[in-house]
Amino acid sequence: MKKIVLKTNNLSKRYGKYLAANNINIEIKRGEIYGLIGKNGAGKTTLLKMITGLTVPSSGEIELFGETSVSGLNNSRMRTGAIIESPSFFPYLSAKKNLEHYRIQRGVAEKKFVDEVLQFVGLQSVGNKKFRDFSLGMKQRLGLALTLLSSPDLLILDEPINGLDPTGIIEFREILLKLNRERNITIIISSHILEELSQLATTYGFINNGKLIEQISVEELKEKFKKSISIKVDDAKKASTIIENQLKCNKYEILPNNEIKLYEKIDIPDIVNKTLVENGVMVSSINQVSVNLEDYFIDLVGGVN
Repeated sequence: MKKIVLKTNNLSKRYGKYLAANNINIEIKRGEIYGLIGKNGAGKTTLLKMITGLTVPSSGEIELFGETSVSGLNNSRMRTGAIIESPSFFPYLSAKKNLEHYRIQRGVAEKKFVDEVLQFVGLQSVGNKKFRDFSLGMKQRLGLALTLLSSPDLLILDEPINGLDPTGIIEFREILLKLNRERNITIIISSHILEELSQLATTYGFINNGKLIEQISVEELKEKFKKSISIKVDDAKKASTIIENQLKCNKYEILPNNEIKLYEKIDIPDIVNKTLVENGVMVSSINQVSVNLEDYFIDLVGGVN
């Protein structure tokens, strides 16, 4: 059984009358890539700031690498790397000199770490090019390199791919997957680019209005994403009997309002419709349904702003 890296218990943050985070309970195991999904202002950044110690919770508890006390959490945070807000780099220094500055400041003993992390994020060949002349993608990769200097076990990334072009997104994604697979680094990443998260995450946390409304694994989500036929009938009980006996199907759900979701015979809805009608069931609509992560999120939170 995988160890729990991070757990929160009724974690809340209040700013005056505004409740930015409301009794959030998450659980993240070692080796997971946890995709945190929510609209702007949903509470994602507030949650990540509390985990990293940038914001003090109003109530609730954080357990990080098994520690819950103030001193224990401070020690555990030494094992994390985070990009919550854009790191401050010196515009007239190169990537290597910027990292060398932070290496000394943070007490990282091994000089070789600078070259190692630059190579890992693909910045080993930028030479003396100044930070001010970097593309956004290069700046994001340098920020990631900075988080890797202390060899973290947990990475916390808040909207790291915002503003990147498609090539930059792919490059950043490949680096994160490599970190996860080769170094077994646990990653928490928030993003509005849901299609991209779907290629990274092993677990999702959906947050809305400061509340965690669902936490679900990729495997569980795939079950919900299965293609189906949505059938609206006048008598769902009678229709289910016909589906079992005439169509020889057992994979279906009966939903409210006489709707049936059929997970078989997906490519022949016309045959399904004909069989039901010929056996005395009135079909008001029949449609093939395919759900993606964005559709699922919108359905969960009740539409978009």
